[in-house]
Amino acid sequence: RFLQRFYCIQKVLFPTWSNQNVLMFGTLLGVTLFEQLVIYQVGVIPSKFYEVLAGQDLEAFKTLLLFAGLLIVLNSMLKSLDQFICSVMYVSWRKSLTEWLHTFYFQSRVYYTLNVLREDLDNPDQRISQDTERLCKQMSTMASRLILSPFTLAYYTYQCFRSTGWVGPTSIFGYFVVGTVVNKILMGPIVSTLFDQEKLEGNFRFKHMQIRVNAESVAFYSRAGKVEHMRTDRRLQELLRTQRSLMNKEFWLYIGVNTFDYVGGFLSYMVIAIPIFTGVYSGLNPAELSALISRNAFVCIYLINCFTQLIDLSTTLSDVAGYTHRIGELMENLSADTAFVLDRLSYKSPFSDDLLVKDLTLKISQGTHVLVVGNTGTGKTSLLRVLNRLWESSSGFIHMTTCFGPRGVLFLPQKPYLTDGTLREQVRPVLIYDPCWTCAFLTVTVVLQSNLLKRTGGLDEKVDWNWYDVLSPGEMQRLCFARLFYLQPKYAVLDEATSALTEEAEGQLYRACKQLGMTLMSLGHRSSLEKHHDVLLKLCGGGRWELITLRP
Repeated sequence: RFLQRFYCIQKVLFPTWSNQNVLMFGTLLGVTLFEQLVIYQVGVIPSKFYEVLAGQDLEAFKTLLLFAGLLIVLNSMLKSLDQFICSVMYVSWRKSLTEWLHTFYFQSRVYYTLNVLREDLDNPDQRISQDTERLCKQMSTMASRLILSPFTLAYYTYQCFRSTGWVGPTSIFGYFVVGTVVNKILMGPIVSTLFDQEKLEGNFRFKHMQIRVNAESVAFYSRAGKVEHMRTDRRLQELLRTQRSLMNKEFWLYIGVNTFDYVGGFLSYMVIAIPIFTGVYSGLNPAELSALISRNAFVCIYLINCFTQLIDLSTTLSDVAGYTHRIGELMENLSADTAFVLDRLSYKSPFSDDLLVKDLTLKISQGTHVLVVGNTGTGKTSLLRVLNRLWESSSGFIHMTTCFGPRGVLFLPQKPYLTDGTLREQVRPVLIYDPCWTCAFLTVTVVLQSNLLKRTGGLDEKVDWNWYDVLSPGEMQRLCFARLFYLQPKYAVLDEATSALTEEAEGQLYRACKQLGMTLMSLGHRSSLEKHHDVLLKLCGGGRWELITLRP
């Protein structure tokens, strides 16, 4: 789940190869690689000093001292540039992610849905403002270390193997594996606790904002200030309890991280000692051996340091995981375009006191096709009447985030609606003007698949008959689908719309709907409809209902 949500966030931060975030990330990679080359040269300088000082060569010492000074200045500049690019990336990432969230948050009254109708998603404002900022900050601090790790690990592993044989890399890799497993175990409880802490932080901040907005109203009540004081302190105590729990869990993680930091320093000398005491370097004099020990110690220590940095990142990664889950959860609710949100909806016929459906909770979102089934009289068509506001609901809420019509939701009722006029006017509503007449012609000829055009004399031939008397039930349903394909709404609600058609024709029409990007809500009895839908809503009668996932 974490990887999936993290990947979705990265797609927002790096949408295209030419995006400025990608270019900055590539620049950071180049700078950090060059910085590592300089660091290696700085790291082997002490071994050269051993050789020069042991040989008492003053001129070589002066040259080496100047070279070391230049390397230090260059390293400082590269490190500063590295930090500067990370800071710029942090600002750019925050801009990209926040603007993306704003785009979906403020469209189609999604902000109202999340803040008023949704109780399962806490503090969307905090997730957009505070959690986004912290996530981008944490990712920018760990970016340079993460992108360098594959290169530095490969290079210093090779150098360590040349110096110590297979014992050195094997020991260090084993050390890292143990450290990773231990820190993974210690990090697990932190992520969920951090999630809870951020939720309580938002609740505490919201309480103070509530008092600020209603300060005058509170002041008019003599004891309201004391009540709000008590309730605000209660929110604070809940937050502090969670923070203490988080600190207790982080304490053990810090012990693990710091222990592995210090063990790494001793491990480098243990690795170097093996070839020395086994006589591999017995032919070297003390000065050469000192230089070799210094150079090999740097290689081993730096390799261990690379692993240690990865282990140290576990604390940062736990924060990133917590913020990723909160922002990812918000993105999942923002990006899903929703037509209807049903919250504990109950409804009945205006002519009866018996509830058809009780406490129905359902979200109809773009891309999720819903099939409603049930015996006659269980309230299938009645549900459409309630959604279309032809009937009032008994209790609960229906929140509609789109509109009725070609750009929103279009209903195909169980009884096809045909009016007088030409064949074209059956497909294209009179009030909708579209100069592209060819579109209507192609729609009719493809969908009807009959000799209807010949029988009527063409699309615009005026007729004096009743269409209900001329067309068969199957032709009327095809004509309704032709109208649907012409209008191409985002959502199509179909009430027994293919009952007079063969299963083959039904499949062709449903596939065409999906190819045109429509999200379908169908009512029907045929089992063949299930393969075209993702969710099954079964109305059992007596107010009971059941929601079944057909395809995850």
